Amino acid sequence: MSDYFKSVPNREGFFGNYGGAMLPPPLEPHFAEIRAAYDKLSKSADYLHELRYIRKHFQGRPTPISYLKNLSEAAGGAQIYAKREDLNHTGAHKLNHCMAEGLLAKFMGKTKLIAETGAGQHGVALATAAAYFGMECEIHMGEVDMAKEAPNVTRMKLLGATVVPVGEGAKTLKEAVDSAFGSYIAQADHALFGIGSVVGPHPFPMMVRDFQKVVGIESREQFMEMTGELPDIVAACVGGGSNAMGLFSGFIDDEGVALYGVEPMGTSSKLGDHAATLTYGVDGAIHGFATKVLLDKNGEPAPVNTLASGLDYPGVGPEHAYLQGTGRVTYTSADDKESLEAFYELSRREGIIPALESAHAVAFAMREAKNHPGKSILINLSGRGDKDIDFVTETYGFGE
Repeated sequence: MSDYFKSVPNREGFFGNYGGAMLPPPLEPHFAEIRAAYDKLSKSADYLHELRYIRKHFQGRPTPISYLKNLSEAAGGAQIYAKREDLNHTGAHKLNHCMAEGLLAKFMGKTKLIAETGAGQHGVALATAAAYFGMECEIHMGEVDMAKEAPNVTRMKLLGATVVPVGEGAKTLKEAVDSAFGSYIAQADHALFGIGSVVGPHPFPMMVRDFQKVVGIESREQFMEMTGELPDIVAACVGGGSNAMGLFSGFIDDEGVALYGVEPMGTSSKLGDHAATLTYGVDGAIHGFATKVLLDKNGEPAPVNTLASGLDYPGVGPEHAYLQGTGRVTYTSADDKESLEAFYELSRREGIIPALESAHAVAFAMREAKNHPGKSILINLSGRGDKDIDFVTETYGFGE
């Protein structure tokens, strides 16, 4: 694992041709400050000691791996396992980087955290971090996502955050990012923008990956302890891609472990009906970094569509674009129908209600298991589905 992470990104934040920091001049000194602080604190025993304390005594880490025996029997073929990030405090992997970003802000002397959110899990996690560290919190969220993910809006407000509705454009994640960046520019002297995935200008793709590496490190140790060997296949859903980079980090130097990222295919392969950026995107730039982007006929970020609000982004983390180019990770997809079926199946067969985002990885495992008899599949169950149950049952019923 050390060989890979010593080589990418470079000092300018590029993963091959992807990444970097294309910033408006007013933000350049603030991102330089963040880079300098992270360079120092990532090697600081004081910072790392406090972060480890938080992870153990506040977040409840390590989270376990569960053997999904009933789902494996139903799918047939490979044996399916899940890394249970749904059992991390606040119900998703997002708190891994949000507590680290809050601690970074504390060491930098900042008093406020600002962020965007799609499904609301990042917003809840950052609001939790702000409450823990005694900071103000401002979360920007598209009005469409606020309606779909109403329980998370309530949670953010209960935690003391100001939730800013975003009514422009498609009223989803891209517009929330635009709005949050605009607000941050005016407050950057006393606030930290806690970007919610492995996206954005350098150093955030690197920082968020590093903060999420705990998922992969734990998974590798736990799977070896459970089975005496490494998994044959490791898979995670990919929107921006933070949960996937967290899990992949534990296995990226293990050539015998096949890595799969599962994108949201939505309702069809037609532009505007999906959010499968690595499958259909082209080289471009979005929100201050170079990556693969879904573009419309005018060269602007295209509308996207997916059942899972946390995956509806027309770009992707630059490291994923790089890993696709190297061939180390294979990117595939699951559509809304498959993912909804997986949501119901995992709930009924294992007593685990997954987030709709995570259900894309579950759908991949169910689909692929029959093709790999005698093999093992480890997926990242990146979040729990409490936030989705009202939307799912009111829209689709109970899957009977």
